[in-house]
Amino acid sequence: MAVQTNTSLLISSILAISLIASMQLGKATLASNELMTILGGFLGSIFFVLSLTAVGNFEKLFFGFGSQVKIAEVILCLMASMFVSSLVHRVSVTTCLIFSIIALYYINRVSQSVYTIQPAQVYKKKK
Repeated sequence: MAVQTNTSLLISSILAISLIASMQLGKATLASNELMTILGGFLGSIFFVLSLTAVGNFEKLFFGFGSQVKIAEVILCLMASMFVSSLVHRVSVTTCLIFSIIALYYINRVSQSVYTIQPAQVYKKKK
């Protein structure tokens, strides 16, 4: 079920801010052992997906429906998510990068399957 662009912008922004706050509240727990630092990186990659969604919706809302998220916005969201993960633990930055690249790959695959227009086939008549 899809929601409108402005609603999606609001939801993804609120979830991203809530995720930052909960990561900061659980900072001691997330830095306590190895598995929790990996979880901190995974939460950072979720922040990446949420912030990329918010940026994409913002562009679509203010620049029209023909706009797309370019590499600059992806790098900006990736750096922001890595910064948020660095506030938890330095190992979380690395795992955040790995999980974010994997998430970006699957986002791209879904986007290609949904928004790619198949070219029309040209048939030649036989004489």
